[in-house]
Amino acid sequence: MYSEEIRISGTVQGVGFRPTVYRIAKKLKLNGDVCNDGEGVLIRVSGNQKSIEEFIKRIQQESPPLAHIHQLIRIPSSEQLVFNDFVISNSINTAIATQIVPDAATCENCKQEIFDPLSRYYRYPFTNCTHCGPRFTIINSIPYDRDRTSMAAFTMCSQCSKEYGDINNRRFHAQPVACYTCGPKTWLERADGKPVTASMFSMLDDVDAVCTLLQKGEIVAIKGNGGIHLACDATNHTAVEKLRKRKQRYHKPFALMARDIEIIEQYTQPTTKEKELLQSAIAPIVLIKITENSPHLSLSPLIAPRQNTLGFMLPYTPLHHLMMRRMNRPIVLTSGNISNEPQCIDNDETREKLNTVADYFLFHNRDIVNRIDDSVVKVVGEKLQIIRRARGYAPAPINLPSGFEKVPQILAMGSELKTTFCLVRDGQAILSQHLGDLEKATVFKYYQDTLNLYLNLFEYQPEIVAVDKHPEYLSTKLGKELAIANQIKFYNIQHHHAHIAACMAENNLPLNSEPILGIALDGLGYGEDNTLWGGEFLLADYRHFTRLATLKPVPLIGGKQANYQPWRNTYAQLISAFTWSEIKQNYGKLEIIKYLENKPLRILNQFLPSTSALTSSTGRLFDAVAATVGICREESNYEGQAAIEMEALIDENLLNHRKETLTYPFKLNFLDNIYYIDPSPMWKALLNDLQQQTSVKIIAAKFHIGLAIAIVETVKNLCKQNPINQVALTGGVFQNRILLEEVSNRLQGLGINVLTHNLVPCNDGGLSLGQAVIAAANS
Repeated sequence: MYSEEIRISGTVQGVGFRPTVYRIAKKLKLNGDVCNDGEGVLIRVSGNQKSIEEFIKRIQQESPPLAHIHQLIRIPSSEQLVFNDFVISNSINTAIATQIVPDAATCENCKQEIFDPLSRYYRYPFTNCTHCGPRFTIINSIPYDRDRTSMAAFTMCSQCSKEYGDINNRRFHAQPVACYTCGPKTWLERADGKPVTASMFSMLDDVDAVCTLLQKGEIVAIKGNGGIHLACDATNHTAVEKLRKRKQRYHKPFALMARDIEIIEQYTQPTTKEKELLQSAIAPIVLIKITENSPHLSLSPLIAPRQNTLGFMLPYTPLHHLMMRRMNRPIVLTSGNISNEPQCIDNDETREKLNTVADYFLFHNRDIVNRIDDSVVKVVGEKLQIIRRARGYAPAPINLPSGFEKVPQILAMGSELKTTFCLVRDGQAILSQHLGDLEKATVFKYYQDTLNLYLNLFEYQPEIVAVDKHPEYLSTKLGKELAIANQIKFYNIQHHHAHIAACMAENNLPLNSEPILGIALDGLGYGEDNTLWGGEFLLADYRHFTRLATLKPVPLIGGKQANYQPWRNTYAQLISAFTWSEIKQNYGKLEIIKYLENKPLRILNQFLPSTSALTSSTGRLFDAVAATVGICREESNYEGQAAIEMEALIDENLLNHRKETLTYPFKLNFLDNIYYIDPSPMWKALLNDLQQQTSVKIIAAKFHIGLAIAIVETVKNLCKQNPINQVALTGGVFQNRILLEEVSNRLQGLGINVLTHNLVPCNDGGLSLGQAVIAAANS
């Protein structure tokens, strides 16, 4: 008789892994046990050595759909293990090193059951099994057992207990298993406090009633797995307008949910890849190109103003499936909050904060332990690009490249906008879910609460803290406070170096890789020279970088005000390219010049040298061009609005047929050992086009292609002087699909290997990963 212990780490708790091990062991007539502990799954097994080899092979081949084995270690037992059978043992409390599973969308089997009148799960909105349902949103601590989740409040009935203990049932040891008899309940409330009566509408139950309310034009706040959503009929313009006003979200696009792919195809043109994402266990919001001149029922124009994509998702919980059963058109499903506040998760909090936003509430009595937003993705050139990494992705770990296996425990604090934080240990990085913009006090508190939760959940004690170099970021200040309080080392990490390092890490470049060229284009980040960078070409590895080229710096007039008033960036660009007298003489009749003449230019000019920092921001260049052609000229209401609306104007058919003639010139200057991309010639050509009354669509296309060519020409010059064969494209500006595709295709045409993001966002949502690996490399 041969015995051994098998240690398995990875995503192996809460996914039906122990039941799978149990079934395989029983079929192979092996004895022993399997249990969860802080490190993952521990198996002790004895039997014929050939059978144990087959056992190991089948565990790897037959892992459950949501499982991921990171490491399998076999240790021959020095003493004979005494077992008469194979059993699932109680969990063992040990130091935490295992992973937590993200929530997963409803599987096909559970979906069939909730619509089957003969099933005991018929119309039960919390139906789940080991292949689907809540995980991260309900867990309080590890190991993942029912009594460590918010399901602890619900004692299983005899039937659920029977299924939980039945080795042949897919709910065998499914921790959230529940039914109408013993599980969470839903109920409907009116926001005005008046009673809900059945005579108000015909309904099967309260979840079905929500569909009727939406069809009647009401706004309903719906408690899901990870937070409250606000819903209304997306084809009812009055309801959408009412929701925008009440939520105080006046311009940013709303996310949509549709019952099935067929309804989505009435409004958009999803590709095969986009359909796969929609129907995956992650079930994110997918940005899909709008169908032109759709003959079907029109959506409210307020859903996604001046956009050429719609953000669609499919139902991902039984509650959503049941609610959408009779809904033959899309609904708005947006976060349940006042704009820019954290999403509500508690019933009482929702009654207090959303009673003037929603008309009705659909509540349930299972606590949401961990708040999480819906993930947002898009497909660029058949590759996934994550815009917001949250439900379905977080907190699944990212395996780090070779060389990072034995680095210290590192906490990276992230940025100020689209913030995440990152924990590194044992060769893996755990990124938090998207947490939002820390400028808002309530979001900063949410950030701190979530950080404490992760540190406790993973029993994590950082040895190093990594922060952004910007001294005024709240995440930076908090990180330094934590380092000082715990007497541990901290690293200041340059913003754009972190962007590039994140791209390197997710593309599996080893720790000791040769430097590559990273192109980081974004809004802004604190530079080594104390100016604000944002158009950077850095020769970088994980430890060091050299700045080789940048966008020509211009004044950031008004500081943060320039982020929200694009005309300021137009003026800064114009006075950097011309004198104001030249502008008035040559272009004085243009609308944009007349507009700027009505601004307090004399006052701005007096303070320019002393009050305006210089910035090489590519994001602000996009804002400047957009404002010049009349897009968001006076103000933008959310980050990237002007650039997104300008990209949406471009006719891609025209672009494909006239690409080489649709361009503006840029100039490349070399000064003080650095190249500067100078947009002055572009501005002259653009203003001339405005004088010729060239269409805004043509101008937008020429700017995008011209900038892409300028970037590639800069790379060609840098390749002559540096050994470059790989280029990483990163930073929020590369969320622009046209720019990303144009730059990528042109670089690949030169034989250069192009690295892009598909595991973390290219925006600041991926920054903490880069901070972490830079700190690890330097430690």
